[in-house]
Amino acid sequence: MQAQFDNVDLPPGVEANFSFLEKVPSAANSTPVTANTHDQEVTKDVASSSSSNIASFDIVDDFSDHYYANSGFKGQQPPRDWMKKIQDEWKILEKDLPGTIFVRAYEQRMDLLRAVIIGPAGTPYHDGLFVFDIHFPPTYPSVPPLAHYHAGGLRINPNLYDNGYVCLSLLNTWRGKGSEMWMPKQSTMLQVLVSIQALILNEKPYFNEPGYERTSGQDDGEKRARNYNRNIFILSLKTMIYTLRRPPLHFENLVAGHFRSRAKFILIACRAYMEGVPIGSTADDGTRYDKSETENFTRTVAGMINGLVSNFSRFGVTDLDQYRIGT
Repeated sequence: MQAQFDNVDLPPGVEANFSFLEKVPSAANSTPVTANTHDQEVTKDVASSSSSNIASFDIVDDFSDHYYANSGFKGQQPPRDWMKKIQDEWKILEKDLPGTIFVRAYEQRMDLLRAVIIGPAGTPYHDGLFVFDIHFPPTYPSVPPLAHYHAGGLRINPNLYDNGYVCLSLLNTWRGKGSEMWMPKQSTMLQVLVSIQALILNEKPYFNEPGYERTSGQDDGEKRARNYNRNIFILSLKTMIYTLRRPPLHFENLVAGHFRSRAKFILIACRAYMEGVPIGSTADDGTRYDKSETENFTRTVAGMINGLVSNFSRFGVTDLDQYRIGT
């Protein structure tokens, strides 16, 4: 999978003369969450937006490509109380999912879920689609669900490993205190998904790394965080390209509709970031970083833009030639 990501030519850097004029829609129906990623405790609102008319929650049949397809009860009938708990989780998800998280449950495999999370505005993950497979163990909810991120070999966050491991206190895969950890009688799958979106896919993921938060606000730490954001944005673009080429099962319409509606904004953002605008900016306040700090980033993104245009065009997005480089 990594090799497919890297099959993009990287021509020399170009000067981008494209103003960053488009503003991300304002947040609505935000859901506050608190959890712990590595050492960092955060409380943050997750913006809810309507990027498509696709159902946020649905029940489907085919689970053949699910990461945990071979786990679970293996043909045995699940206990009645376990099934009741899963049905309660379904009801919560169907009712309360924010508009930027989409879930598919499986009628024949109640122990499985698949979720697609849209990267939040104001972060290096904005407009990306991030896929997670979930498994409810036979002892759920005494133990938390298992989560696997479809990483494609890319380490896009200190808490999301290139092998798919998800590091989050609410999953008991990282240390935490009290309600930051899984609480069998209180915690829900909705909390897990919203925590991933708010606490992992955040504005400055560099500071999720243990010990790095101590440099937040310091010149060196902030510069490292900016460089990290640039690298993460590149990996997010690579993830977009792969997702466009191979949409996750049961989310094909979501992928098509999402990128049809967001393609031009993504390309506008690319050109702006190449000019030195901070990654994740939702409006142009005049801030520009020196070209010596952004040279490698500019060169790499320049090499990816035409590939993005081609893939967006395949999904019916028109009038994209203005964003091409070197044509």
